[in-house]
Amino acid sequence: MQLFYNSELKEGQTSCTLDREERNHLVKVLRKNIGDIVHFTNGNGLLAKGAIRMISSNSVDIELTESHLKQPPKAQLTMVVAPTKNNDRYEWFLEKATEIGISTIQPVICDQSERRVIKEDRFERVIQSALKQSLEVYKPNLLPLKTLKEFLSKNHSGSLYIAHCEDDQPRVFLDDSLVANEDCIILIGPEGDFSKEEIDLALNAGFKAVSLGHKRLRTETAAVYATVLFNSKNS
Repeated sequence: MQLFYNSELKEGQTSCTLDREERNHLVKVLRKNIGDIVHFTNGNGLLAKGAIRMISSNSVDIELTESHLKQPPKAQLTMVVAPTKNNDRYEWFLEKATEIGISTIQPVICDQSERRVIKEDRFERVIQSALKQSLEVYKPNLLPLKTLKEFLSKNHSGSLYIAHCEDDQPRVFLDDSLVANEDCIILIGPEGDFSKEEIDLALNAGFKAVSLGHKRLRTETAAVYATVLFNSKNS
């Protein structure tokens, strides 16, 4: 099955149109023709199927024949991850986390962040591509960039964790702390880790200090590993 993304798709809708970019992929890459079956999602749990009824130079019209809404995951994972100095590494995290399963991604600027700007449009395209490739129907919500202190100033619910590398502070292994079927927020710092002040702020905000093991992982590797642990607990 080849999955396409249309954020405006509604349950019960009888037709939809693919834009020029999706049209080129459908026609020029996949060699689809009139009458061929295509599958869609709106990223909010809806999976629809339809047949191509018209192909023009700029779009493709689809006659939808069936659709159904899939149940969302029982537990929602929010990964709060500082952007990496190399954008490609953060995009790798976005891609793999989307494939594995994640609800929300919150990029944050930390005291020791080397990158303080992101390309949200580019990140969104990476997420959409991974969504289609993995045949997932719930698209992760990419939130606007903010500082970690701004994020911690708000109230948060569920299981709250901060993964840091400070050996002089007590930590428990994340996998031993995760609770099945419970919403979870995990903080992952930049290449230079969280500052001690940020760790204290997180602890005071109710976050629990956790370890991801004895090895020191890159930011993007740590974020993907934490995503895997959460999904293993909730599979």
